[in-house]
Amino acid sequence: MALEHAILVSLLEQPGSGYELARRFERSIGRFWTATHQQIYRVLRRMETDGWVTAEEIGQDGRPDKRRYSVTTAGRETLTRWLREPVQPETVRHELAVKIRGAAYDDDAGRAALIVQVERYRADHVATLDRYLAGERRDFLDAAEIDAGQRLQHVVLRGGIAYERMVLDWLDDVLDTLRGLDR
Repeated sequence: MALEHAILVSLLEQPGSGYELARRFERSIGRFWTATHQQIYRVLRRMETDGWVTAEEIGQDGRPDKRRYSVTTAGRETLTRWLREPVQPETVRHELAVKIRGAAYDDDAGRAALIVQVERYRADHVATLDRYLAGERRDFLDAAEIDAGQRLQHVVLRGGIAYERMVLDWLDDVLDTLRGLDR
């Protein structure tokens, strides 16, 4: 997937400025696709040149004007073509998993250092799960009141929640196994 597709989806959900898009990436889209502010602005300029989005200048009192982007017919057609393409399973590259396997060839000090790494990695996933759950409470409290687009956003979020819980279960198993090697 290209960043362009994530931006098109976000702008179809709600037109907005580059800054607003960056905030969406921080809050929700970033659950499955990350981008820096600079990347978003650079891609928006290219998408505007390609005719996929248009920008409307919005005046602001006491602040510079902002550009509010929306998707054009050409942008929608591009997204439609991409949506209909088959999805290939992602190739997984997991450095921590290789380190865990390699722990069999390290000494006790090396395994102790790996335990610290796994605990830190686990803490990051706990924080991510907490953010996802907070977002779910904030955005999807009343499931009966959400539209089709929001239901699809929610199912993606639920996938992220399930993934984080699975990773945490696995990391707990890893920690138990690593700690059991010292016995």
